[in-house]
Amino acid sequence: MEWLNYHHLLYFWTVAREGSVVAAAQRLRLAQPTISGQIRQLERQLDQRLFQRQGRRLVLTDVGRVVYGYADEIFGLGRELMDVLKSRPTGRPMRLTVGVADAVPKLVVRRLLDPAFQLGEPLQLVCREDRAERLLAELALHALDLVISDAPIPPQIAVKGFSHLLGECGVAVFGTPSLAQRHRRGFPRSLDGAPMLLPTDDNVLRRSLEQWLDANRLRPRIVAEFEDPALLKTFGQAGRGLFPGPAVIAREICRQYGVRVVGRLDEVRERFYAISAERRLEHPAVVALTRAARDQLFV
Repeated sequence: MEWLNYHHLLYFWTVAREGSVVAAAQRLRLAQPTISGQIRQLERQLDQRLFQRQGRRLVLTDVGRVVYGYADEIFGLGRELMDVLKSRPTGRPMRLTVGVADAVPKLVVRRLLDPAFQLGEPLQLVCREDRAERLLAELALHALDLVISDAPIPPQIAVKGFSHLLGECGVAVFGTPSLAQRHRRGFPRSLDGAPMLLPTDDNVLRRSLEQWLDANRLRPRIVAEFEDPALLKTFGQAGRGLFPGPAVIAREICRQYGVRVVGRLDEVRERFYAISAERRLEHPAVVALTRAARDQLFV
């Protein structure tokens, strides 16, 4: 059996937490070369790079983030063991680690995850945002309990996982009060020539919206494109153009960004998925959020 050197893992974990070898050396009261050498030994044992340099900073690689997640749990359990042996209450909450695809609107994520906090027991939620492909790789390594995405697992990605449809909704078009008043009359024909802010062309919503616009021979004027849905809404708040968003959170979008609904496109659909490594959902928080999404949010 191959054994993991937990001293090496501790040095790696401390560097990742402290952000540098210098800070970790001060924390552990060890020389910097000692820590660097131990981490290199751990990398050799795992046959993987755990850190990479960006300028003067050390940042975790994809594998490094996975190892860090396990190390955090390992040393957390160690602290809990010491608390139990010393008869101190642990109060250790249930942990839920969720990967959020960067195309999913943050307001949808918040609504989806809210039920996990209503189980009557403490919850420690960890959210990691990234491109869906990278999150699915972490899910395959069991570094995540769940991935929330706007699309099921793509067929070209060789990852064993199961896509559970949480629900779907139509799309609303939003704008500042002045833009909404100008383009509300005659909607959706008023979108022809209207200034619009859209997701980038690799986004599922963008493709669905363009298909609908083409089918209806409408040509809005695309002012800007964004990967980040929150940044898109911020520019919409500044009056740079109309923008689409899930109709299910229309009220929250209007309240948070001070905009109005111009109109709704029920033919354009947005779908949201919970992707798990196992077919059967067993984590209590995951079960709660999927049930609430289907029974309350997307109805």
